[in-house]
Amino acid sequence: MCGYVGFTNRLSKGEDQKVLKIMMDSIAHRGPDSEGMYVGEEMCLGFRRLSIIDLSDGSQPLYNEDDNLVLTFNGEIYNFPELREDLLSKGHIFKTRTDSEVILHGYEEYGSDIVPKLRGMFSFVIWNKKEKTLFGARDRFGIKPFYYAKMGDTLMFGSEIKAFLHHPAFEKKLNHRALEHYLSFQYSPLETTFFENVFKLLPAHYFTFKDGNMETVRYWRPEFKAEDKSFEEYAEIIDEAINESVEAHKISDVEVGSFLSGGIDSSYIASAAKVDKTFTVGFGEGGHYSEIEFAKEFSKTINTKNESKVITSEEFFEAFPLMQYHMDEPLADPASIALYFVAKLASESVKVVLSGEGADELFGGYRIYSEPISCAGYNKIPMPIRRLIGKVASVFPQKRGFNFLVRRGQTLRERYIGNANMFTKKERAKLLKNGSTAPAPNELCARFYDEAAGYDEITQMQYLDINMWLMGDILLKADKTSMANSLELRVPFLDKEVMNLAEKIPTRHRVSPTNTKMALRAAADKTIPSTTASRPKLGFPVPIRVWLKEDKYYNKVYNMFTSSSAEKYFHTKKLVKMLEDHKKGKADLSRRIWTVYTFLVWYEEFFVKR
Repeated sequence: MCGYVGFTNRLSKGEDQKVLKIMMDSIAHRGPDSEGMYVGEEMCLGFRRLSIIDLSDGSQPLYNEDDNLVLTFNGEIYNFPELREDLLSKGHIFKTRTDSEVILHGYEEYGSDIVPKLRGMFSFVIWNKKEKTLFGARDRFGIKPFYYAKMGDTLMFGSEIKAFLHHPAFEKKLNHRALEHYLSFQYSPLETTFFENVFKLLPAHYFTFKDGNMETVRYWRPEFKAEDKSFEEYAEIIDEAINESVEAHKISDVEVGSFLSGGIDSSYIASAAKVDKTFTVGFGEGGHYSEIEFAKEFSKTINTKNESKVITSEEFFEAFPLMQYHMDEPLADPASIALYFVAKLASESVKVVLSGEGADELFGGYRIYSEPISCAGYNKIPMPIRRLIGKVASVFPQKRGFNFLVRRGQTLRERYIGNANMFTKKERAKLLKNGSTAPAPNELCARFYDEAAGYDEITQMQYLDINMWLMGDILLKADKTSMANSLELRVPFLDKEVMNLAEKIPTRHRVSPTNTKMALRAAADKTIPSTTASRPKLGFPVPIRVWLKEDKYYNKVYNMFTSSSAEKYFHTKKLVKMLEDHKKGKADLSRRIWTVYTFLVWYEEFFVKR
């Protein structure tokens, strides 16, 4: 697990190496064990390494036999032994035992066709000196990040945006349209970022950069094709697939641990992995906000040592600005801070952890997925009538009953943009001083609804979340919080072979009106106690709504809402009213408040302090 940076075009003599070193140092947390650089006539590559496989001989950049190809790579390739044997049989000469080198020789042998063969999490670039071509790719789910920026004639790229800030050609400007999107999604969706002219390479894409032109190609997309097997058969097959994936994800020359909550996903992984150590965090605001006791009890049943920590509100708020710096872009998911603390806890004992991200998206785990079938009766009312009812209900304060009527007065495309839906286009226009010129949230989702048009509504929701929510929220916080603590986080559910199976499971085996990821729960039930396999999802609950009513944190947020940074972008009186209404108990506005507050904290980190 590592991090890398790079840029095209030489700077003035001696300056390129100096700048490259500063850029590398800015992401040293991703790889504190060693570093390396390549400085050529038209390309500079810098690398920071966290040693996991081949501890003594795995430094990068790596070169092929004639030194024409240069590789920097972040991630792990779990099928590298098989790929290595294939490439050796074809005459390739290996200098190391690393998984990195199979990408390099695989590209020599297969060109871009090597990318779909890779089983793992990855982003990488390969520079071809003779052809003056840069090739790169990102794994199919977006587990590992890749950013790039075109500034004049210079292309910058790498694992984290913060490295770009140190290049003399970089122009730091806020992307206002990204702020608008963020206010709806709670993250920056799709290719754009919060920095003008900085972009993400989307998951399941590779690119070729030559003569100043960037061409991207999508090499994989989910394809759900149900196969008619019994529920019991699927439970058996899933159990086999998860155990095989966990075994593959344990490949390492250092100790592997596991995150553990009290729910099914991490419990299933920890049990299958048979690790020696598990790690858990929680909050001291009552049982709803902590799964530590569940995790400790479960650890006893699988005979592992559990290490835990209770996070105080003081620690949470103190760490928050640093976390937003590590995120590169604002992410308003409060669970990211909990993830940061559990990663910090684990990093004191191990270098690698397994975690349960991805199970909900692949196997149908979010409660909202039940909505299309649990509301089947109401759906019999003609849509024009439901629309009218929804418009009337929208006038009333946000409460569960009225929200239901509003949502059911819209089509799936209109109402579902993912697990977070903070502000509508109209609401964010009223909040922002410059109004709203960006597309409505559902317009950004349209491409994926078009691709999934032939699926039932539940599968359409999963398809959207795999393409947007998973990368934008779940995997962003997983990568950035773990790497901030120099910890490699692996996600066995988000595996090529597991996905091949998940695509075949009929909807009726995934979701019912009252239950979610049913087939996965049945599979887990073969390994872990039934009480754990059937537990509802909590997902790192954080008591934000409670803290925002306390004077100490109300005042902290109030000061940010009335700051010069807030004045620059928002109608601050409306922000303050939202905060006061929440404190008075008129409505639970904690998530909306936190979304705005997170942006302002992030903005201070990147545009005021630096």
